[in-house]
Amino acid sequence: MRRYAYRILNVFADGVLTGNPLCVFEDAAGLSEVEMQALALQFNLSETTFILPSTVATARVRIFTPSFEMPFAGHPTLGTAHVVRDLQSTADTLTLDMRAGVTPVTSSGNVWTLEARKPTARAAAAEHDIATMFGPFAVRSLRFAPVAGHRIRATHRAPGLRGRSSALRP
Repeated sequence: MRRYAYRILNVFADGVLTGNPLCVFEDAAGLSEVEMQALALQFNLSETTFILPSTVATARVRIFTPSFEMPFAGHPTLGTAHVVRDLQSTADTLTLDMRAGVTPVTSSGNVWTLEARKPTARAAAAEHDIATMFGPFAVRSLRFAPVAGHRIRATHRAPGLRGRSSALRP
């Protein structure tokens, strides 16, 4: 039977049992994409992350919601960086290899900061297509604006951030 250690963290927390909960699997080597998705559904948190080895960054990270994989998200990136630093005894600067690209993350104590890549534009669906998708709930006066390129910085202060480690037997 395979066993996988994981931690439950509260990111953006001001105290105990506050913030955004996150499940982080410490070593997801050997888990398939289907198993990762099933585990995210089982935990039923906004996001569950899986740490894997990387040849281009400190660690590779995959982020799953209960229903799909995400290329990037802020609180899972910051919380996972905290776990990676703890597991690998890295310095306060590390990089995470995500589907959206390599993301640098730094900390000063338990204050974490990330710098996300500039968003890329993609073609928006036509108003008619969106109305078809949403049916009677469609908004008739949709307006589309291009995505402006900009740098995104997110900071997470984690007072006494401590995750509970457990083991899972799939």
